[in-house]
Amino acid sequence: MELISNCTADAISNAAKALKEGHLVAFPTETVYGLGADATNEQAVSRIYSVKGRPTDHPLIVHISSINKLEDWATDIPDYAIKLAKEFWPGPMTLILPRKDIAKDFITGGQDSVGLRVPDQPVALTLLKEFEELGGQGVAAPSANRFGAVSPTTAEAVGEELGEYLDSTDLVLDGGQSLIGIESTIIDCTGVSPRVLRPGAVSRSNLRNREISTSVEGNFNKKIKTSGDFDSHYSPRTKVSLNEIAQKGEGLLALAEFETPIGVIRLGSPKTIEDFAHVLYDVFRMADKLKLNKLNVHIESDHPLTEALLDRIKKASNLKI
Repeated sequence: MELISNCTADAISNAAKALKEGHLVAFPTETVYGLGADATNEQAVSRIYSVKGRPTDHPLIVHISSINKLEDWATDIPDYAIKLAKEFWPGPMTLILPRKDIAKDFITGGQDSVGLRVPDQPVALTLLKEFEELGGQGVAAPSANRFGAVSPTTAEAVGEELGEYLDSTDLVLDGGQSLIGIESTIIDCTGVSPRVLRPGAVSRSNLRNREISTSVEGNFNKKIKTSGDFDSHYSPRTKVSLNEIAQKGEGLLALAEFETPIGVIRLGSPKTIEDFAHVLYDVFRMADKLKLNKLNVHIESDHPLTEALLDRIKKASNLKI
């Protein structure tokens, strides 16, 4: 594994060539770091599953450079999905759509749908464009961590997670810390109306503000597998609790206004909910490095991003949502 800290144009171009040759490239997005492979190369994609220890029937998200590539991968695209893409791409939103033949079972987990996203991060977008100029059509990229573990938001965290599993020909592009810090919103667009399957930075209120209503109708009886849909996910080794009273020797993550109980180890004091999301996974990793028995996460807010944060925290703590 080679970590590239200076992402020059030449470095990104070489990374695109590595993808085309079947190697893996971990790269930054605005949400978390992804572990990328040529989405049409079955052998390369199989290495993603192997490196991550990910179930092979669990679908991957395909990253593309622009909305103009949407029809390369998807068919029967509803008007509301086009509206979503125009409103929120590039950005932290994945659309689940009926697949075209290019989206093989090794990408979709055997489902008849495919997840697509245009990331909003300059290194990622440049890499995707360079890859497409070489004849590539999309990059499959789940989070660059072992399956079920904490998603990485820095290149260093990728190395800690996957360094022993990657080959010497694989690359890690260091684009700094991910801006948002939690994974994309996943929206099912295979029915008569959009359905949020995983909350993220594109919130339900964002959708309502743009007069896009969501529902559970149309696909209510249809289970679609997506990234992060296990009850336990995004989990550090440290036990995570939500809104409990922290005890002496335990860790705490809470907004800056929340007082630290005596003897409790404060691991984060974000001033805003956006900052909370930005540091959440870093705090999970910090708790592991400190070998804490328990990390207490306190969050009480009606901010639109809170739904996504509660989703990640509850899954990290294996609480039923």
